[in-house]
Amino acid sequence: MTYYYQHLTLHHDYLIVTTGSGALAFVGSPDAGFAEAERFGLTSLIASPLAAPAVAGVRALLTGKARRYAGALALTGTPFQHQVWAGLQQIPYGATWTYGQLAAAIGRPTAVRAVATAVGKNPAMVVVPCHRVIRSDGQIGQFRGGVAMKRALLALEAGGVSKF
Repeated sequence: MTYYYQHLTLHHDYLIVTTGSGALAFVGSPDAGFAEAERFGLTSLIASPLAAPAVAGVRALLTGKARRYAGALALTGTPFQHQVWAGLQQIPYGATWTYGQLAAAIGRPTAVRAVATAVGKNPAMVVVPCHRVIRSDGQIGQFRGGVAMKRALLALEAGGVSKF
C-alpha cells in the first residue's frame, strides 16, 4: 500500500503524519523520522498534500483546539490490538486509566500485559490516546513519543498549554 505523508512542525519538533486510503494511518514521535514509520510497516511513503487534512487534525489535538480526531482511521494491527485501541478511544479527555482498567473495560481483565503491549504498538499516538494510560502505581509509565511528550499531553488536557 502507498502511504502519503507530511511533516507536522510544532514549535521546534516535527512529526510525520501519514495517510493511506484517505484515512490517518500513523503519527510519528517528535523528530523520529522515517525509521519509526518503517517499524510500523509503512515502507512506501510519498510526500503529498493528500496528508494535509490528517496533519490539520493532529495539529488541532496537539494545540488543544480539538479533543478528538474527526477524521477516519486506517490502522494496521491484529483484531486484539484493534480492540485495545478502541478501548483507548473510550478514555475521556483529561482522564487517565491504568492498564488494568483498560483491560477490564475491553472485557479482558486478566490480559493486562497483552493490553500494555498492544497500547505500545498503537500507530496513531495522540489520535488514539495511549498517553492517557498510566501504571497501576500512579507513575506515568512509558510512551513512544517520550515521557516529556506524555506529560505535556496530559497537562494540555488538564487545561494547560501545548509544549510541542
